[in-house]
Amino acid sequence: MNKSHFFGYLLGLIIFVIGIPALMWLVSGRTFPYIPDSVVLCVVAVLFAICGLALSIYSIVYMRIVGKGNPFDAYGHEVAPRTMNLMTNGPYRLCRNPMLVGIYLYDIGILVWLWSVLPIFVFLVEVVLLTIQVHSEEKRLEKDFGKDYLDYKKRVGRYFTI
Repeated sequence: MNKSHFFGYLLGLIIFVIGIPALMWLVSGRTFPYIPDSVVLCVVAVLFAICGLALSIYSIVYMRIVGKGNPFDAYGHEVAPRTMNLMTNGPYRLCRNPMLVGIYLYDIGILVWLWSVLPIFVFLVEVVLLTIQVHSEEKRLEKDFGKDYLDYKKRVGRYFTI
């Protein structure tokens, strides 16, 4: 793995797995460490978090192996090498952004764990910013893969396919 790949993955880890959840915890006002009183909340939170991380990691590994790159553009600035192949199979057959769906599931696990209103606003800001980012990436993918991407976009939903 070269430096630019490593940097992209490290940046994703710092922002999405550590940073956003830490911000959610800070705005929640919960003490550290915080463990919910409800066993049900703990179980649901952990299940969402584990499933979300698993989906994101699977998507990243799949993109690295099959796509020969990384999707992470930072608002039009390449943070890691672009994918060389259009991803339409594996987790990408279900939605165009399985990594983000995984991150959202992980964050929902954090929200359930914290069971507080203010972290929801952090999550909503994240969703808005990442949706803007996705629009930027979609323009790049249209340019890189043309009609193939446009056909894929018609068949498969951004976050889920009905």
